[in-house]
Amino acid sequence: MSEPVGHDAIALNPASEITASAAEAGNLLRIAREASGLHAEALAVSLKVPVNKLEALEAGRIDLLPDLTFARALAASVCRTLKIDPLPVLAHFPATGISRLGAVAPSINTPYRPTGSGPRISLRGQMLNPSVLAVVALLVAAVAVVLWPKSSEAPKNAATILAPGAEATDGPAVPVPMADASDPVLAAIPVEPAVAPAVAASATQAVVLTAQAESWVKVTDAKGVVGVGRTLKAGETVEVTGPFPMAVVLGRVDAMQLQVHGQPYDMAAFPKDRVARFEVK
Repeated sequence: MSEPVGHDAIALNPASEITASAAEAGNLLRIAREASGLHAEALAVSLKVPVNKLEALEAGRIDLLPDLTFARALAASVCRTLKIDPLPVLAHFPATGISRLGAVAPSINTPYRPTGSGPRISLRGQMLNPSVLAVVALLVAAVAVVLWPKSSEAPKNAATILAPGAEATDGPAVPVPMADASDPVLAAIPVEPAVAPAVAASATQAVVLTAQAESWVKVTDAKGVVGVGRTLKAGETVEVTGPFPMAVVLGRVDAMQLQVHGQPYDMAAFPKDRVARFEVK
């Protein structure tokens, strides 16, 4: 008599329970992200997904996502980025298709097993086995014996290499005319002030970002140097100098004002609810 009741309870699985479970999973992801100090926009940029998709996942609004498979994949990617165990989070999402119903039914008569039991603990126990530790110690000792002669010969080889170099330096040091080179050095001193205007001119080649609201930004110059890569607070202004072109990533376009070479940069072509990636020259 108990089997039909259990089957009906599984088959009916209301959408409200799925939404509640998704909300619990999203809450776990949000807590883990805030604990890591990572802003939602920065995490969205790292995952290359729209911010509103990530916010919908954390709010448990899986109805705003393409499908359940996408929600599970996005949750797993967030766990991998935050370096947390994905199993507790994915456990709140129902499996797709009929396979979930078939997997739940046999569990009615399945004996209870503790959560910590499984091959993970047995593998750990094998690693702590004294015989395994002894074998590992022998392998480490063998490697040390093999590498020891090579490390001891290295100083000898270095000494033999440096010896000819020392003899070579003795020969060129003998000529006296090298002392006459001080005159050209004095003549080259006036060249140094000419470098300062060049540096001042390059300082005008800058990108200036002013945050109207809290938003994550990243600016990388042509040499790959990241001038700024963090969340700017409302009213904060950052100036980035370096060789152009520069790659710019904005978490929120509507929250940021951009100036390039002292002129406002038009960002009307970028959607406000997505991450903007572009290059300025």
